[in-house]
Amino acid sequence: MDIAVILITSLACLVVGVVVAYIVLENKSKNERKQREKQGDEIIEAARNRAKEIKYNAKNEAKLIIKEDRENLEHEFKNRQKQIHDQEKEISKKEIQLDQKLEETKKEHEKIKAKEADLDTKNKKIDETLEKFKKTEDEYTAKLMQVSQMTKEQVKQELVDIYTEEAKVDAAQLIRKIEEEAHEDAEKRAKRIIGIAIQRFAGEYVAEQTISTVELANDDIKGRLIGREGRNIRAFEQICGVDLVIDDTPGIVVISSFNVVRKEIARMTIERLIADGRIHPAKIEEFYEKAKVHFDARLKDLGEKAQMEIGIHGIHPEILKMFGALNWRTSYMQNQYQHSLEVAFICGSMAAELGINVKQARRAGLLHDIGKVMDASQEGSHAMVGADFLKKYGEAPDIVHAVRAHHEDVKPETLLAHLVMAADALSGGRPGVRKFLKESYVTRLSDIENIVNSFEGVSKSYAISAGREIRVLVENEKINDEQTVILSRDIAKKIEEEMSYPGSIKVSVIRETRAVGFAR
Repeated sequence: MDIAVILITSLACLVVGVVVAYIVLENKSKNERKQREKQGDEIIEAARNRAKEIKYNAKNEAKLIIKEDRENLEHEFKNRQKQIHDQEKEISKKEIQLDQKLEETKKEHEKIKAKEADLDTKNKKIDETLEKFKKTEDEYTAKLMQVSQMTKEQVKQELVDIYTEEAKVDAAQLIRKIEEEAHEDAEKRAKRIIGIAIQRFAGEYVAEQTISTVELANDDIKGRLIGREGRNIRAFEQICGVDLVIDDTPGIVVISSFNVVRKEIARMTIERLIADGRIHPAKIEEFYEKAKVHFDARLKDLGEKAQMEIGIHGIHPEILKMFGALNWRTSYMQNQYQHSLEVAFICGSMAAELGINVKQARRAGLLHDIGKVMDASQEGSHAMVGADFLKKYGEAPDIVHAVRAHHEDVKPETLLAHLVMAADALSGGRPGVRKFLKESYVTRLSDIENIVNSFEGVSKSYAISAGREIRVLVENEKINDEQTVILSRDIAKKIEEEMSYPGSIKVSVIRETRAVGFAR
């Protein structure tokens, strides 16, 4: 009985133990399930937060891109507006000039009418005078016949012989006078034409330097331009082909290059980099390419502006683009873009005085130095290379010949070619247009005076007008009036043989005669 109780009790304990174990395991399983569900919720929440972050970053990036595109579009729109405004101003200016020319033409027409009326009056007076002269001649003929007992034919022959002899003498004197006046008038007319051509043009002149400065908003940008271990500055110099000087000077960096075109593109590149703020090699290359495209457009705009300024049209776009590059070319520190405009105006003014095609003359003057911006691989002088380039793009044969002959690489065969030569010499050789070092300038004047002083009979000499004229004082006892002419030619010839200079040098020989008297 006791054993049965013990067994039942043991069995009950065993059942209770199993039930308790089952309950414990069930609770543990529920706890693990809840923990896994909680981890799953946390992963889902983290994924949602990550998605929100990615969406937020994408929106910000899109806003930045839209802002950058909007700024570029606004900048381009402003540039277009400025160009349109400039063109409107040019058109208004041309309209005013046309109105002035129409008014001048009207006044000239009225003057011509007045002169025609005056000529009619003078012709009537001449007819009346001829009639009186004829009557007087008949009276004298009758009197001569009575006095000399000669027939009318004999008197007429005698008068013819007398008048013929007098006419020969008068004719010789008149021919000599006409020759002297013609020579003097030709010289005066040439000087007047050149003077008018120069006075009618007043240009602005700039001497390009080898450096450009770029202003900075603050000096922190200098460190970003240099980059880590100089990475950015090396990339900039390699891509742009210039030297970038970053020193202790506050607020600026310096771009240095003898190639003014590269220097200008580099300046535009660095300004775009600073405005963007993201400075690294990839951005430097990107903005450099954009600056090159913008610079090409600027070259074309400069060419079109020059074409409009001198009043011609129809020049090929490639020629205009190449002409615009002259704005960054210099010769003896003279800006070649301004020089070409000046030659065009002077050439056109002289053509107007001579009565030939003004627009053709201006066109030839404008394009005469375009060979100076040709690639170095082109062989030949700038006149020959430029002429071939213009011929390639359809310029007229007279224009091509004038460009080819303006430095006498070929013999000038047209009046237009001579005009371009003269206008080029006037623009390049006038005093003050070109800049020289003081030492070379003084040396040049001294060399001219030394050449002049080497001639016998010269007492003093003075180089004036920046070496464009030399005045020579001679000794009266050794040089007479006729010898002064020979001396001036000899001096000019020796200067031509021994010196190199632009334009021409005027040699003026002065012989002074003094007469002294005493009143007692």
